[in-house]
Amino acid sequence: MSTYTAFAQDMWLATGSRDHIVQTLRDLPEMPKSSDLLVFDDESGRQIDFDLRSAASEPGAGPGRPRLGVVAREVTLLPRHWDWLRRQPGGASSALRRLVEEASRQPQSAASRRDAAFQFLTVMAGDRPHYEEAIRALYRDDRDGFRKLALAWPPAVRDHALALAWPAAEALSRAPSAP
Repeated sequence: MSTYTAFAQDMWLATGSRDHIVQTLRDLPEMPKSSDLLVFDDESGRQIDFDLRSAASEPGAGPGRPRLGVVAREVTLLPRHWDWLRRQPGGASSALRRLVEEASRQPQSAASRRDAAFQFLTVMAGDRPHYEEAIRALYRDDRDGFRKLALAWPPAVRDHALALAWPAAEALSRAPSAP
């Protein structure tokens, strides 16, 4: 399942599913200005927009199964791909959903995790001190060097970038030490 992280300027607000982020933002006592609110897809590191309107104000149903979150979009394939899909149990849509689910369960490669951290940092730290040197450390897989270079950054920004690039190492560093 995809996770997202929301920030208001340099302050971390929430990490979780799309529904969790939307509900957390709706429950804030005071909604940050839209220009201060940033939400990132943790898999890609890219900034995304969520529709925070209530379900009652969202547009009516389109093709597919909107109550289940199914969205109809265009897919272009070669004829041999359509032939293969047509032979799959449940039809083309079902086969595509199964393929996407299977691929999404595969662990992210180290390179794609670093790319996600880079995308996030481009937005959140591009004008911070030592940004370029920190990005070079990121792509050298130098976690300690990156941490030192990012020390002056807001902790939430630095820590999220570390968690995107080195999730296992960051989970271990946050675990309570043995007695």
